[in-house]
Amino acid sequence: MKAGNVLVSGAGVAGLSAAYWLARRGWRVTVVERAPAPRAGGQAIDIRGSALEVVDRMGLLDRVRRARTALRGMSVVDADGVELSRDTEATLTGGVIDNDDVELMRDDLGTILIEAIGSSAEFVFGDSVATLTQDADGVMVTFEHAGPRRFDLVIGADGAHSRVRALAFGPEARFSHPLGRHIAIFTAENFLRLDYWQTCLRTEDRLIVLMSARHNTEARVLLNFRSTPDTPDHRDVQRQKEFLAAHFAGAGWEVPRMLKAMWRAPDFYFDQMCQIRMDDWWTGRIALVGDAAHCASPMAGQGTSLALVGGYVLAGELAAAADPRAGFGSYQREMAGYVAANQALATQERGAQANLAVRTAAANAITVKDY
Repeated sequence: MKAGNVLVSGAGVAGLSAAYWLARRGWRVTVVERAPAPRAGGQAIDIRGSALEVVDRMGLLDRVRRARTALRGMSVVDADGVELSRDTEATLTGGVIDNDDVELMRDDLGTILIEAIGSSAEFVFGDSVATLTQDADGVMVTFEHAGPRRFDLVIGADGAHSRVRALAFGPEARFSHPLGRHIAIFTAENFLRLDYWQTCLRTEDRLIVLMSARHNTEARVLLNFRSTPDTPDHRDVQRQKEFLAAHFAGAGWEVPRMLKAMWRAPDFYFDQMCQIRMDDWWTGRIALVGDAAHCASPMAGQGTSLALVGGYVLAGELAAAADPRAGFGSYQREMAGYVAANQALATQERGAQANLAVRTAAANAITVKDY
């Protein structure tokens, strides 16, 4: 179809991938992001299988590999900090070390993608979509702060709690399927002087991970726990921190130092683990990509790859189609099997989920077309 102007809501990996490839296809791209600047922090993420091909086609594979975490292994400790086991063949966050997968920090990948997009897209930070009104020829968008604008297409890449999805498809509760666990992630000093290493403590219902990041200059803390009836929602940051301080009190090891770092961390993140399951990812001239359409949850370990591939396929199918409806329909058909295979990773038994062959098959469950 003939390229026009498109709004991408969300500057995460899915939004940046979509923005990059849409701009390459001739679209005039505007990216709106609620955060006041590119988001810092986040967990270690993985690029696997077909997503590596997409990154290579961006010309970014070498740069992405230079930013990898390069972890050498992991340790498991008890509440007293006594090492129980040591593994130099696999890590909890990245899986088997000796393979072609690339593990890097989420914010490092974001920086690489934004720099690759450069001036080919307009970025509007500190704002978000307020209303969407579409007709046969386009979508009128109002924003929380900026004046209204009209776009030929709107792409919702604004995560599992997507505002675009809520406006165009209905309440989140219709599509969100909680998996019974919550996660918190934030940056701390590398106070254990971890050397390309991660260390974790497991209890019956909690997982605590400390890993070095950015060439050992800092650390990231991951707190994973079974959801409880009083777990706060994703909006109340103060209540979230209070909850974590109480819930992880007495866990032992270095947890008190992690909780102390939590209070001053500028990049604190907290949310439930859930999957988004929808029959349709598009309606008229509005479509969803990444977690907004089909969040697999961190338990699958494939959200970044799904986001990278999704943006590529979306732009490619739109370029090949006669109209947006045909393009969006082809995009969903191309992605459906890939999404299903990777969402399944989150709900399989732990042994199968950790199996490299199973994960590799899911990571390659789509053939990347040469659009």
